[in-house]
Amino acid sequence: MVTCRFFLQSGHILRVQGLVIGGFGKHGKFPHPGVMTAKPKLYYFRGRGRMESIRWLLAGAGVEFEEEFLEKKEQYEKLVNDGRLLFGQVPLVEMDGMELTQTRAILSYVAAKFNLYGKDLRDRVRIDMYVDGTLDLMMMVALLHFKNPEEKEETIDLIVKKAKTRYLPVFEKVLKDHGEDFLVGNKFSWADIQLLEAILTVEELSASVLSDFPLLKAFKTRISNIPTIKKFLQPGSQRKPVPDQHYVDTVRHILQF
Repeated sequence: MVTCRFFLQSGHILRVQGLVIGGFGKHGKFPHPGVMTAKPKLYYFRGRGRMESIRWLLAGAGVEFEEEFLEKKEQYEKLVNDGRLLFGQVPLVEMDGMELTQTRAILSYVAAKFNLYGKDLRDRVRIDMYVDGTLDLMMMVALLHFKNPEEKEETIDLIVKKAKTRYLPVFEKVLKDHGEDFLVGNKFSWADIQLLEAILTVEELSASVLSDFPLLKAFKTRISNIPTIKKFLQPGSQRKPVPDQHYVDTVRHILQF
């Protein structure tokens, strides 16, 4: 006999044995994931890198996932030799009977599957524009940890300056112009998750980065309190810490750069 446990969490998200069956938050603005036959499995290093935004998006959708961390060069070489990496690159995500590679493609698939990609093409193109902007900023931060100490301080200053002059003003204006709680269509989407990840990441470099952006401060609080996001932000979640030297050394050794 299979015993299923049904319960209702804050935000009216229904779960069966830990799998999200469906649910809507207030006014139907939270995602409505479908039944998962198996947990997605993520293959990457034990750190943020290009996989972290995928972790954020799955978590925001309320999807539980497993991870296999690449700690040795032989693990990576086996994935390549077995033909599992389309272009010889990680991230790799096993999901829905497929082996998905290329970060942007994985993110788009997850967003579409779990109703985090807008209601139509007009919403999607706006989500794509906002996501691409934040991913540009995130990549600058990701590469920061592979620079030498002299370059690192200079790069931190550059990242914070660009965040405050190029990226954050755009999103402050978007929120001001439409006066809604979410970035696109007044509905929780991939764009909101990606922006919150970017904000929290840049705040690790400069705690006061939002000091001139009151609407983004409120946005940060609002999105952080969505039940699935709030859970991901708690200690012990699968969110990864700031990359340390062990992570940097492991990536350099396995990828030989």
